[in-house]
Amino acid sequence: MYRHLERRLAQHVRDFLQRTYQVDLPKIVIEQPPKVEFGEYALPLAFELAKRLRKPPRKIAEEIVNGIGPIKGFEKLELAGAGYINARLNRAEMAHALAADENPKAEVPAGKILVEHSSINPNKAAHIGHLRNAILGDTFVRLLLFAGREVDVQNYIDNTGAQVADVVVGFLHLEKKSRAEIEQLTQQPRFDYYCWDLYARVSQWYAEDKQNLQVRLKTLHEIEQGGNETAAIAEVISVAVLRRHLETMARLDIEYDFLPRESEILHLHFWDAAFTKLKDSGVLFFENEGKNKGCWVMRRKPLTAEVAENVEKTEDDQDDQKVIVRSNGTVGYVGKDIAYHMWKFGVLGRDFGYRKFHHYADHRDCWISTMVGALEHPHFGDVAEIYNVIDARQAEAQNAVIEALRGLGYNQQADHYIHFSYEMVALTPVCATELGYQLSDEDKGRAYIEVSGRKGFGVKADDLIDTLIASAKKEVDARHPHLTHTERLTIATQIAVGALRYFMLKFTKQSVIAFDFKEALSFEGETGPYAQYAVVRATNIFRKGGFDPDHFSPNLDFAKYMTGDGGTEIWELWLAASKTSYLIDQCIATTEPAYLAKHAFQLAQQFNTFYHRHPILTESDDGRKQFLLATTAVARRELIRILAVMGITVPAVM
Repeated sequence: MYRHLERRLAQHVRDFLQRTYQVDLPKIVIEQPPKVEFGEYALPLAFELAKRLRKPPRKIAEEIVNGIGPIKGFEKLELAGAGYINARLNRAEMAHALAADENPKAEVPAGKILVEHSSINPNKAAHIGHLRNAILGDTFVRLLLFAGREVDVQNYIDNTGAQVADVVVGFLHLEKKSRAEIEQLTQQPRFDYYCWDLYARVSQWYAEDKQNLQVRLKTLHEIEQGGNETAAIAEVISVAVLRRHLETMARLDIEYDFLPRESEILHLHFWDAAFTKLKDSGVLFFENEGKNKGCWVMRRKPLTAEVAENVEKTEDDQDDQKVIVRSNGTVGYVGKDIAYHMWKFGVLGRDFGYRKFHHYADHRDCWISTMVGALEHPHFGDVAEIYNVIDARQAEAQNAVIEALRGLGYNQQADHYIHFSYEMVALTPVCATELGYQLSDEDKGRAYIEVSGRKGFGVKADDLIDTLIASAKKEVDARHPHLTHTERLTIATQIAVGALRYFMLKFTKQSVIAFDFKEALSFEGETGPYAQYAVVRATNIFRKGGFDPDHFSPNLDFAKYMTGDGGTEIWELWLAASKTSYLIDQCIATTEPAYLAKHAFQLAQQFNTFYHRHPILTESDDGRKQFLLATTAVARRELIRILAVMGITVPAVM
């Protein structure tokens, strides 16, 4: 409701300015006053208009306040300070609408959005860093869906890269295993763990003798070429690990629509189609001299072919070149990514084959790319907007793809290509010790310990989830011994997943996270369990009173209870509960889910304060009791709604 009324206020102001001053102001800035006693909205536009209208800001504000007329849902507009306008809502009208869960529909932009996230190399178990990527991506998908957008969720699978090649090298050259033996190993419950250890061993083998890297190059070439035993083994390994990744993510209720694989991008000649367009447009050019001699390169800010011919080349100039095709003819990561994103936007002129790969418990199908697939399948690609959830270290590569799109003339597509960047996840020294790692005295004094998959140092995603569930279950077992084991395990899982997802979301994207078990699982402070407990507390009130919280909307004179000091304090809780859509819009606009996590915590805090200050079920005045219950119902509903967007469910008890 808060967002809807803000837009209504902006439109009335816009219409008044056009009608009175013949001024068209497309964007009306609306702020929030520092205290609710001043109103619910503040408009500083008089200061912006002063020079244009040649009037003092206060005079303009006065004319707007006196001339704009009534606005539905608002009590009045007031002049403040040197030219601010404060807008006061009609509290009773807002409360009636919130209690009835009225949610006016906003205009939804046309076009499908593609969110690519996770993108874990299918060579070993997923780790804690992958969890941050997946939770950020999945939450952003949920934000978009809440806002009414159509979304495709994709998880890019690099099944022909060096990481997969390294594990193939390990099986063939360190362990001397046949394809049949490897296939048998893939039937192990956690084959990805086996690959985790093998990957670290291969990295050590390379370090022992640099000549061993030649084995990697040969293996990588055979995998990329396809149609041979090495490529077949790589397929067996990558598919088995990929299935494990999907199982891991499903534990966090993270699902995908489509799994595009690099093997199909290569073998369906996506790059060939893109390469032709890039050369013809002058985005790529062949370098005949210098350190990049024999390579196809692009400038970091592409020049037209005519300008490129007249630019004098120097060694320093070549530092501004991005190599796309190496002198040996192999295509780099960025080249394949350019082709892939041209497909995403529907401008490549080629498509994948598709087949069903995984069926989720909620009956949703996940598709995977193939050479030749099903005749009938969902339509993927050809989207209006793209969000790539990829860590901050990939910024240069992401910018290169955007520059290539612009060089090809796809400016609109480039404008709607967003790198959803985030920083790494590390471990606190305490957390690393709890996981069994031996730390040096120097490491013990650090703020955080970086993880390394090549060294085998890190936290496997499933281990982390298992540890969190086990810790939560100890608490649930102690508090609710009367429940069955299955019931206690379900509750513990909900608490653990809520703790993990909230912990990964509460930090802004550009913050390095130092993970800590105790902090994540705490029932106090800014944690998932704290927000979940507020909902459980609200639910218990209705259970004890014999009311249904999901259908509680009494016919009350809300105005009677929303005045005075006590009324204003409770009104602030209603106002916070009205901002769900407003905060979700803000999260989408800034690609920052941390704002929603902060809002969930603050709303839970406000409800807990309300709960402690106002005895509800023992209230003797029936009208006030109904009002307090209505307040509880609204806060509970919005907390459940907000947590659901964060991928967090609420257990029956805690």
